[in-house]
Amino acid sequence: MAKLRIENLYKRYDLKGKKKKNAKLNDFAVNNLSLDCEEGEFVALLGPSGCGKTTTLRMIAGLEDITDGGIYIGDELVNNLHPKDRHIGLAFEDYALYPPLKVYENIAFNMRAKGAKNDEVHRRVMEIAPLLKVEDLLDKMPVKLSGGQKQRVNIARAIVRNPKLLLMDEPLSHLDGKMRQELRTEIKRLHNKIKCTSVYVTHDQLEAMSLADRIAIMDLGVLQQFGTPLEIYDDPVNEFVAAFIGEPPMNILKTTIAKIESEFYFTFEDSELRILVPNRYYDLLSDGMVVKMGVRPMDVIIGKEDSKGEPVKVAVFENLGDERRIGVHVGDKLFMLITSEEVRYKQGQSIKLEVRAEKTHLFDIETGLRIRN
Repeated sequence: MAKLRIENLYKRYDLKGKKKKNAKLNDFAVNNLSLDCEEGEFVALLGPSGCGKTTTLRMIAGLEDITDGGIYIGDELVNNLHPKDRHIGLAFEDYALYPPLKVYENIAFNMRAKGAKNDEVHRRVMEIAPLLKVEDLLDKMPVKLSGGQKQRVNIARAIVRNPKLLLMDEPLSHLDGKMRQELRTEIKRLHNKIKCTSVYVTHDQLEAMSLADRIAIMDLGVLQQFGTPLEIYDDPVNEFVAAFIGEPPMNILKTTIAKIESEFYFTFEDSELRILVPNRYYDLLSDGMVVKMGVRPMDVIIGKEDSKGEPVKVAVFENLGDERRIGVHVGDKLFMLITSEEVRYKQGQSIKLEVRAEKTHLFDIETGLRIRN
């Protein structure tokens, strides 16, 4: 295994006649990306479709030319190295197994291509197969395998050469829900076993949160935040990260601060909802100030009769067994809360809401950046 260092990485595709001086930020698939991945670390590249995460992975692998910047595996600059010389393992989204070859030969293929001797090939295949739970499949042809089994073989082939760096490009995207969950657990177990530095591309936040030691969230080719799952969930740097992480997503609403007597309230256009502003924000706010307020559904509380603020009417009630989801309309937005309490509400029933003060977030109305106290 080895460290991975990415310095000021850019990728720009053909602008079809545009002059370079007229280039805009979104002309870059990857824009000034810098990351440091420690030895043995599991890093997820997370973001929506088109954010540049797969392009970044392909540049690391050597499958995509770099416009500018540097990629280091260990202490070696690999910008101009052929993919086969980068000591990487690559697991594709679509398995890419060789149909004429049995599972054993699919796993062994990369070692044979490097000229490894038969004894060494056999030793490594028999070491790797149990790790991926494919030892009973070695004599089967790929056409006889399920999607989950094919992906296990795909990953086994990627790690059989003991790579310095393991790259995985959305390896679970073609699997059904139950198989995704099972293989996600297996990937985590495998990483803990082999301790290989790993970079994992996904658009699924659950995969990133459950697998990665640290997550790099990207949007429009730009790194938004790089940190542990807990850091990103509890301390998002901007509105994009706050809204992208979490299921259901964070409630983020435009609000006008209103001072009523000696207290500040979050108020909302076309809604009677008023939420008491936590004291910790008093030095940052003023009467009439417009910001965006964010709070996660699990940090919204059903208030008591004597709670401050006006009651609102229930628009949606969902009983999911282990939790209840309640939605109220705030203008044209749906404001959600989650509770584990055994409650039942009907549409149109009035409730009061409170929020956990320490869990609220404020965002600048123009830039989307977090307003910190």
